[in-house]
Amino acid sequence: IEAPKRQVTTEERDSVTIRFAGDSGDGMQLAGTQLTHTSALLGNDISTDDIYPGRFMATVLPTETPQFAFSDRAEFNARLKSREFPPGSIIVGGENFGCGSSREQACSALNCYYVTVVAKAIARIFLQNSINLGLKVVLCRDLEAKEGDELELTADQVVNRSSGKTFAQVRMPAARQGIMDAGGL
Repeated sequence: IEAPKRQVTTEERDSVTIRFAGDSGDGMQLAGTQLTHTSALLGNDISTDDIYPGRFMATVLPTETPQFAFSDRAEFNARLKSREFPPGSIIVGGENFGCGSSREQACSALNCYYVTVVAKAIARIFLQNSINLGLKVVLCRDLEAKEGDELELTADQVVNRSSGKTFAQVRMPAARQGIMDAGGL
């Protein structure tokens, strides 16, 4: 059996834009930018119990967990539930974001809002759960931002367009970034 021959046509153009998504294995990460306003500025030592309180641990379905994200911060919880923050919004944390327990629900609940967490330091187990579940997290040790600032995420920087300052991201190993970019395991 002979495969049908494909007819190929070519077209000449003056210029083209090529966009790559994900990781090809060569260490080059997602191209392009994400531009958004800072949705919330949460500070240091935001624990998994703050993100997803332990009294809701019996609720594990990803369709049900988001309603309990930051439930002890009633105003912020209400803003999340009302979808005040469009997909791609940024939550800025300080040092030790996601410290505490190993509960995956903390990452799962945030992931359902399609936010990106940018923090100066991220607890190791929260970081690994974020990678496994596809929650976008960015480590940026020197970040300076206020709530409402316009931030741009590039492949290797966080640009605060409100202040005009640029901050280097700490790059994740290509394999880990690839898992996160693919939406988790």
